[in-house]
Amino acid sequence: MNTYKKAALLSYIKLSITNIGGIIITPYIIKMLGNEEYGLYTLIGAFVGYLSILDLGLNNAIVRYVAKYKAQKDKKGEANFLAISLLIYAGIGVLLVLFGIIFYFNVDNLFRDTLNFEQLQKAKWMLIILIINLGFTLPGGAFTGICTGYEAFVFPRILSIAKYVLRVIMVVAILNLGADALGIVILDSILNLGFILVTLWYVLKKLDVKFKLKKFEWVYVKDIFSYSIWIFIFGLVYQFQWRSGQVILGTHLDTVTVAIFGIGVMLGIYFTTFGNIINRLILPKAVKSVFNNSTPKVLTEQMTKVARVSLFLLLFVFGGFVVIGKDFIELWVGQTYQNSYYIALLIMVVYIMPIAQGYAHSILEAKKLLKFKTLSFLIASVLGLIIGGYLSYSYAEIGMIIGLVIPLFLLQWVIMNLYYLNKINLNIHSFFKGIFSILLAFTSLILILNYIYSMYEVSWLNFILKAIIYSLFVMIISYLLMNTYEKKIISNRLS
Repeated sequence: MNTYKKAALLSYIKLSITNIGGIIITPYIIKMLGNEEYGLYTLIGAFVGYLSILDLGLNNAIVRYVAKYKAQKDKKGEANFLAISLLIYAGIGVLLVLFGIIFYFNVDNLFRDTLNFEQLQKAKWMLIILIINLGFTLPGGAFTGICTGYEAFVFPRILSIAKYVLRVIMVVAILNLGADALGIVILDSILNLGFILVTLWYVLKKLDVKFKLKKFEWVYVKDIFSYSIWIFIFGLVYQFQWRSGQVILGTHLDTVTVAIFGIGVMLGIYFTTFGNIINRLILPKAVKSVFNNSTPKVLTEQMTKVARVSLFLLLFVFGGFVVIGKDFIELWVGQTYQNSYYIALLIMVVYIMPIAQGYAHSILEAKKLLKFKTLSFLIASVLGLIIGGYLSYSYAEIGMIIGLVIPLFLLQWVIMNLYYLNKINLNIHSFFKGIFSILLAFTSLILILNYIYSMYEVSWLNFILKAIIYSLFVMIISYLLMNTYEKKIISNRLS
């Protein structure tokens, strides 16, 4: 097995361990901390998450430029570039401290109506530790970027898997010893620092990378930020979409509400992550046609092929969540978190189509046409926060998620399809015609089973039986709807 296949396999193993581990450990953390303490942990994590965007996409730029210098065998140029990158990170560190100070002195103003005195003091300590944590994790990401640029994919992935497994074990251990949310934050910071130091050792000793400033060239800074600016904006949009919702809720509602919202967002993000794995498996070969000057008709046909295969898997997961997701959440973390079901469900509805249309996104990347989509996402996220913030005063976490998803739904399902139609001439009518039978069949099955399942009481036995019956129906329907090409694709991926 070559390095790329090993790296891909390790990436999927990491994702599986992370998602399964998250599902297993989350109810345990909630049980040990309590709903209010877990909500505080979620709230401050989301609050500090704003500062993580100060990376400004620099890590991605490091991957690109290190790979370039390595190909050119220019060790001096690489050393100079990396030294300049560290100076930029030093500047980011100063910004981090400044924003951290501003956040610290505004914790009372933002959360005094929802947090008691003890929670406010704990929130401040968590904030300080998380800012220090970010102070070394942001530049620490550069060392992983260097590994990627050197095509040394395997070691960082093994290290990341080891770190996550160790974290789960240590979290369980410290919670059993009576630790609270502050203890988890301290543990995460220690683990991050330790694994960054190990990565630094690997970069310096095994890859023999040097950091030496020969000449500070502003052209490097310009090139770095011209490349990373849209990556930065994507990161900014992500923060606006989800973390801001939790922070806004935390300013006028209790921490339990924040926890409910956080659980729903976590499950929704698990779904989008799963969907993006599908795209990484299916898209690479298909996207090559963009560079072969394929006609819009050919591109539409290929997008439809990819989307149909994606939808069989996406709708299997989505439909399963619709019919047994509410039961799962009640059995998993308790009735308190029932509204997390609706939050996750709305996120999934918004993202099913854009994930299925990942081919179209790849065309935009290949043609360097991401600016419109990025700015549109930013605008939709800001509008969503305004609407969601307003609705949250009357409808709490449900109001927040409804406000967030309305602009995103219009953007993903309507505006972007009009953009694909008019900008890159994809035949959107033909595309939806090609996937209509799948959408109709799955929608019908989901509605029927959801009605029938609602008659049965919630228990682990009923949950397992419902899941098995649903899966059998999906396999039968999928087989009947699949053409020869799709059966071959699924067979090859599963073999």
